[in-house]
Amino acid sequence: MDYKGAGVNIVAGENFARRIAHLAMRTQRAEIIGGIGGFASLCAIPSHYREPLLVTCTDGVGSKLQLAIEMQALDEVGIDLVAMCANDLIVTGGEPLLFLDYYATGALDLDAGERLMRGIVRGCELAGCSLAGGETAELPGLYAPGQCELAGFALGIVEKKRLIDGHAVQIGDAVIALASSGLHANGYSLVRKIIGAETEHHKHSMLTRYQLLTPTRIYVKAMRAVIQQIEVTAIAHITGGGLHHNLQRVLPHGLQAHIVPHPWPEVFHWLKSAGDVTSEEMMRVFNCGIGMVCCVRAQDINRTVDILTECGERAWRIGTIEQTPNDR
Repeated sequence: MDYKGAGVNIVAGENFARRIAHLAMRTQRAEIIGGIGGFASLCAIPSHYREPLLVTCTDGVGSKLQLAIEMQALDEVGIDLVAMCANDLIVTGGEPLLFLDYYATGALDLDAGERLMRGIVRGCELAGCSLAGGETAELPGLYAPGQCELAGFALGIVEKKRLIDGHAVQIGDAVIALASSGLHANGYSLVRKIIGAETEHHKHSMLTRYQLLTPTRIYVKAMRAVIQQIEVTAIAHITGGGLHHNLQRVLPHGLQAHIVPHPWPEVFHWLKSAGDVTSEEMMRVFNCGIGMVCCVRAQDINRTVDILTECGERAWRIGTIEQTPNDR
């Protein structure tokens, strides 16, 4: 008996590691010490930080990965993996430094694995961080043929006095919305249930028409441009739980956001109709067109929107911070 006979191909794993090493090198920041392939990754603290705080996040892609597998569309789901971590990290005002991935599958397919890794590399480039390492696990018996799982971990850094944690939010601050690129990577268990009864041809048609696998937008570079010029008092990444839940997470006790209703992109209207989903449930599960929000002083609204627009984002004022009724 041997390991290959048990379902684990060590040679394929070594070939995969060599195959993706040159891709990872495209993302290397100056602070990364050594190359890919060691037991651990080393990263120096950028010298301009005086009181550095480390910021960490971990996340996955969820059921969107399963839909991508079913539709044989793995090329960009790696961007989602990086985005879900990097967008959480920027909420603190932090700068992403490095990213680690975990890729597990029943049987290693070199071509499919490389497609996934190319997406992760692209995500790291968009977030400005290094793909410093990761783990590829071949686990026959745990994953069926063709199935896989992805998880990611991001490490960042923020100057202590520049930390954004919501404590500076005041009544009258403006809430600025950044448009999402679609569903991002939340709510796909419901999406898969809605389209589950459709034929394969119709599924492909719906995926194409509504771009259900469009990767999560990475807001890191745009938000860092704002942070460097504007007093940003809070940032929220709009993921599971929707706009209201995620924004409330970063507001101090006694404050709430009065949000002006906004038009939903077509895909959300289609999901609501196709699944007979209530408006309340839609707002609770999906981002409904807004992928991130930030709070700024009222006098900084126009400058903030201008900076975000220059960075390629579609941004607009969506609300105002006010006192909660019970605290008036």
